[in-house]
Amino acid sequence: MINFKEILSVSLILFSVIDILGSIPVIIDLKKRTGVLHSTQATLVAGTIMVAFLFLGESILTLLGLDTPSFAIAGALVIFFLGLEMVLGIHFFKGEVQGSAKSTSIVPIAFPIIAGAGTMTTILSLRAEYNQLSILIAILLNLALVFLVLKASGWIEQKLGQAGSDVLRKVFGVILLAIAIKMFRTHAGV
Repeated sequence: MINFKEILSVSLILFSVIDILGSIPVIIDLKKRTGVLHSTQATLVAGTIMVAFLFLGESILTLLGLDTPSFAIAGALVIFFLGLEMVLGIHFFKGEVQGSAKSTSIVPIAFPIIAGAGTMTTILSLRAEYNQLSILIAILLNLALVFLVLKASGWIEQKLGQAGSDVLRKVFGVILLAIAIKMFRTHAGV
């Protein structure tokens, strides 16, 4: 049976972890560098990763000999470097960004921005507390919102203007750095 209260709770948790609104500066920056963004492809890849992790996450990590904290620390490092890019204006993801726009839609947008270590770790944690159907519906609801934000990124960029976009990119770069450090401290036991 569908529990709407549970779906709402899980949706809000995933919404805060995915933080698609907070990722707008990164998305705009990547779109500027590649010229185009494949919203559908990014959403589908992120959705596939999240749904696969819902059903197979622990098994995948075990098969690879990894534990959840190690996976979260690796994701924290990727988020840290994205934050450094935004704050300092240097580019660590040169190969992906200068490559095709399709690859940029996957790395770093679909993974790790949308379906990163934080999202996947959260999905694993939610499995212990909530019904899988509720989590699946919450994932789909969040993916719909992600798709809308990705599709509207050009409009959002236009409304912000260059100065607004630059300020937002720097501010959210610092926020990404802080999130990465928090994830690292939480999972490294520091």
